[in-house]
Amino acid sequence: MGPARRTAGRLTLSAARELSRLRAHAFSRAAAGAFAGFGRRSVLQPPVSVDGAERIRVGAGVWVGAGCWLRVVGEDRPGSPAADAVALELGDGTNLAGNCTINAAASVRLGAHVLLARGVYIADHSHAFDDVELPVILQGIDRVAPIVLEDGCWLGQNVVVCPGVRIGRNAVVGANSVVTSDIPDRCVAVGAPARVVRRLDAVAARRAA
Repeated sequence: MGPARRTAGRLTLSAARELSRLRAHAFSRAAAGAFAGFGRRSVLQPPVSVDGAERIRVGAGVWVGAGCWLRVVGEDRPGSPAADAVALELGDGTNLAGNCTINAAASVRLGAHVLLARGVYIADHSHAFDDVELPVILQGIDRVAPIVLEDGCWLGQNVVVCPGVRIGRNAVVGANSVVTSDIPDRCVAVGAPARVVRRLDAVAARRAA
């Protein structure tokens, strides 16, 4: 490949990145007013899907990558306390790499500087399926329970977080894990269901000894 073609390719990629950046910032500024809160320097990178923005609060410096879906579900009557309450919160500096889905019926809270790799799925509810005669899609939701991801935790690619879970501060969850129960602070968990395999405090203590 000749130098002229290489230079042209580099310029093309650079221009595409800049156009994408400008588009994302323009889209974010235009969409910000729809949310319960939208902090400075936060970016939604199109294409994204957002349902129930009036019950979603986005902190400052948040990145929501392309292909993400932020959704608040429910049938609360307009004007009722539940209808006005924030159900989904992204803390300052949180980063959703892309193609992440967060569904909130009651409460999903991500703390500050949480990192989600691509394909993470989080939902504070499940589909009801007790009626064997009725299609699952018509049975509504059940098992609604709040989810909390504490400050600084990191979820690897394709992690699934189930209702009622707390993932601790600076915890790490390995790729493809299914989190069905709480993960303590500063621990590494892997598997389906996810189990703690390392305690980072103990690792740090050994290194310091």
